[in-house]
Amino acid sequence: MFGYNNHIAAVREVQIGDQVLTANNVYISDNVHSYEDVSRPIMHQPVLFKRAVVIGDGCWIGENACIIGARVGNNCVVGANAVVTSDIPNYSVAVGVPAVVIKQYDPQLQVWVSKSRSL
Repeated sequence: MFGYNNHIAAVREVQIGDQVLTANNVYISDNVHSYEDVSRPIMHQPVLFKRAVVIGDGCWIGENACIIGARVGNNCVVGANAVVTSDIPNYSVAVGVPAVVIKQYDPQLQVWVSKSRSL
């Protein structure tokens, strides 16, 4: 189920699993704009494939989140305003810019466990 005003841009591959829920204004892309040639405006430079995007089954993607060239595992939560540019493992909660995992489900304990964060 997709929220309003979602943007999905693919030059090669974006896969979205079953029973995925997105909030409004989510951006999902397998590509980035090239900016290496400083003698040319960015709009006149090529769009580059970054990496296939795969969003696993049962995920919840928060409002204004961006997923760019990364994989999101099954049953993950991506927090509002997060920017995901690296892979998120199954059963994780990821937030921030860039997104980091702050919580993961522990199948042995059968609870969600907070990850320690160092500043």
